[in-house]
Amino acid sequence: MVQRISVRVRSAAPPDAVYSLLRDGASWPMWSPLGSFELVRAGEGEPEGLGAIRLFKTNGVRSYEKIVALEPGRRFGYALERGLPLRDYVAYVDLSPRDGGTDIHWHSTFTPKIPGTGWCYRWFLGAFVKRVAAGLAATA
Repeated sequence: MVQRISVRVRSAAPPDAVYSLLRDGASWPMWSPLGSFELVRAGEGEPEGLGAIRLFKTNGVRSYEKIVALEPGRRFGYALERGLPLRDYVAYVDLSPRDGGTDIHWHSTFTPKIPGTGWCYRWFLGAFVKRVAAGLAATA
């Protein structure tokens, strides 16, 4: 069964400032609970362009993520290539200008590889994404 996560936060920063942090994988460990960043494969036309593979390591977990959407100031998307027992994990961070700041909507869908574990991963990843989104909003 497909699981869904949806987190909404607000940043005082404009959408372009929020987007620039999302585009810069090396900045993620500074504003999120992620431990480290490594660019595994460059993307189209630029290091972190479409198709780029980014590796984040956190507490022994290695998460390989492929950039799948880049809409400057509006949307950033990535898909999990490997690292967690999930299928078809894809996440989008949608940015909307509001009162000089930005509404951030971080949402994802996935299917657990092990039946019956969806609720657990939805709870754990939902809490993790809340921390990531809050850090993004505050840092921008």
